[in-house]
Amino acid sequence: MGKFKDTMEEFKKFVFRGNVIDMAVGVVVGGAFSTIVNSLVNDIIMPLVGAIAGSETFAGYKLVIGNAEVMYGSFIQSIVNFLIIAVCVFAAIKLVNGVMDKFKEKEEPAPEEPAGPTTEELLAEIRDLLKTQNS
Repeated sequence: MGKFKDTMEEFKKFVFRGNVIDMAVGVVVGGAFSTIVNSLVNDIIMPLVGAIAGSETFAGYKLVIGNAEVMYGSFIQSIVNFLIIAVCVFAAIKLVNGVMDKFKEKEEPAPEEPAGPTTEELLAEIRDLLKTQNS
């Protein structure tokens, strides 16, 4: 029973650390953001691409070699989706960083510490002390 209790204590420490909770919030927000980005890609951008390219998605493009089907269209579709998602994530992070910079308090520069003696001054002082001790 002691090992179980120790394990539970260790688990509580792990779960309630700030990093784990931040990561959990990030996963939830990321899932919600993913839904928005997928809607943007599927409902707005790809129909526009389809109007220009003649097909709403590239997924149907394939190359048939004998009995094998090379689905290069799905690959192109995945690349397009990735690029659009990457641009959206970049824009969101840039927006969040801009907002955070505006709200972040400007840090006051640390006061300068008084300048101490130089190496030469310390060596001269040691020399003078040695002279007085030897005299």
